[in-house]
Amino acid sequence: MADSLILEIADLEVDVLTGIYSEETGQPQPLRISISARVTVPERFLPDTPLSASKNYMDLKFAATEALPPGVHFTLIEALADHICETLFISDSRVESVTVKIIKLAISEKGEAIGMTLTRDRR
Repeated sequence: MADSLILEIADLEVDVLTGIYSEETGQPQPLRISISARVTVPERFLPDTPLSASKNYMDLKFAATEALPPGVHFTLIEALADHICETLFISDSRVESVTVKIIKLAISEKGEAIGMTLTRDRR
């Protein structure tokens, strides 16, 4: 089994156009997004190893914020998760798999976390 590196960003709060119900559509909803990406790695990381030997974890944040198409309404948060996965696969061939967890903050009544988790492997 080859070594791998898991890059993560947790609990990023992003306002996204999503939802199927009339009270959800037309205005962005607050979502909490966490992303893990499994990336192939070199044989060793030495003290002077450049960033190019890994992947910048800020790319995960970019995939869930600036890489979202403006004005696009994601009917399902699953489609949003899929878009994030594809953005990361396209950005770097070393990304082997991506897991995206999305919590819909607006529908929580007593602090519960309501959402989904999607894991995609590179095809």
